[in-house]
Amino acid sequence: MAEKTAEGPMDAERFAALADAYGSALHRWPPAEQAAALLFAGTEEGSAILRRAVRLDALLDRHSVEAPSSALYGTIVARGTADVRQGRRQRFWWLGFGLAGIGLAGAVAGLALMTVVTPDAPSDHYVMDANATSFGDAGPDADQTEEDL
Repeated sequence: MAEKTAEGPMDAERFAALADAYGSALHRWPPAEQAAALLFAGTEEGSAILRRAVRLDALLDRHSVEAPSSALYGTIVARGTADVRQGRRQRFWWLGFGLAGIGLAGAVAGLALMTVVTPDAPSDHYVMDANATSFGDAGPDADQTEEDL
C-alpha cells in the first residue's frame, strides 16, 4: 500500500492503519504523518485506537523466543553438511557424464567426417586370401609358368 502524505486532517481509518503498522509510539511513524497523527491522537477516537495499540505493543513485548537446543542446532548443521556433500557429488557425476558425452560426440563427428571425406573407391592394396602366398598364387588354377622353364 502506498504511503499517503498528510495534507490535511487525518481520518480514523488512516490513523488505525498506521497504528496497526507502526505501533503506539508516534515517533516510529512516517515523518510526513506524525504531525497530523499527533492532532488526531488528541481526539477521543484517536486515544481509543492508541490504547488498543498500546495493549498490542505490550503483548508483543512480553513474547520471547527460546534459544534453539543444542540437538536442534546439531541436526541443522548435519543436514546442511549432508546437503553440501550431496551437491558436490552430483556436480562430480554430471561433470563425468558431460565429459563422456563430449567424447562420444567427438567420436561420432570423426566417424561422420571420415565417411564423408573418404570416397568409396576400390583399394590399391592386394588382399591376400587363403590361396595366396608372398610368391604368388598357390591355388589349383595358378599359372605354371616357372615349372615350364
